[in-house]
Parts: sequence; C-alpha cells; structure tokens
Amino acid sequence: MKIAKGNVVGIDYSLHLGDGQVVDASEPGDPLTYLHGEGQIVPGLESALEGLDVGEKKQVVVQPAEGYGEHDPRGVQQVPRGAFPPGFDPQVGMELTAEGPNGDPVPFSIRDVKPDSVTIDLNHPLAGKTLHFDITVREVRVATDEEKEHGHAHGPHGHGHEHG
Repeated sequence: MKIAKGNVVGIDYSLHLGDGQVVDASEPGDPLTYLHGEGQIVPGLESALEGLDVGEKKQVVVQPAEGYGEHDPRGVQQVPRGAFPPGFDPQVGMELTAEGPNGDPVPFSIRDVKPDSVTIDLNHPLAGKTLHFDITVREVRVATDEEKEHGHAHGPHGHGHEHG
C-alpha cells in the first residue's frame, strides 16, 4: 500500500542540517507514526513521502518555507527580567513555554541574559534551516474510522488519551 491522504504511516527518520550531524531521529524500533495529509509533519516532508511504499528509503531536502518557516526577526524580543518567576535563573539556550493570551502554550528559547532583561526567541529552533531527512517507510495502513474522526494515528493499543 502506498502513502496517501488518510493513511497511517510509520517512518524511521534521521534529520541533519546539511553537515551530517544528526539533530533528531526516531528511536530504533519505534518509528514516527502520523496520519498522512493532516499536517502533522512538516509540509515538505509530507509531500515528498506521498506515493512511497513500505520498505522504501528516501533522502529528502526540505527548504525553510516548507519546513519550520523562515526565521522571523520579530520573534526575537527583549523582556524584563521581572517577567520571569522570582528565583528563576534564566540561562542562554533554555527552551521554555509561556502561556499566551488565550491560555495556549507559547514555546520560546533564551538567546541572551542581561541584568535587567532577557532576550527570547519565539521562532522554532529549526526556523530558517534547510532540513535533510533520511527516511525509511516502516508501515502504511488505512486509518481506522476513529483515527480519521480524531485527526491523528492512535497506534497499536488504541489511542491512550482522552478527547475533551
């Protein structure tokens, strides 16, 4: 069965940024499983996998616009040190999550720390980067009605979470 919209797909992958140094990878024996066509992986990778079959391998290069987007300089902001909880010691490189105005999680990383301010970056850490994937397709199957209704793959033992 070939990868197409509405199929559950399992892939082994490794990701590097052009230098061969792996920055992310699936665990051996534990492929990344997703519902194809639902935007659960970066668009450039999803479109490159369309039509592949179990056992096929592919190297995919994804440009920033089809990956995590271009780096937006407006996402780099200085915030007062007092915006952090008392006693918190911000360190360059920390990846944290704040609560947005609607209660949604807003991930950010710390770029610089000064006595009175902290420079944060709201961009995804891979924004502006060209992504190089090595992929092996491990599973392709038709999604269950429940998976289609929920919009994601549930895995071998049911979905293991609650829907509100």
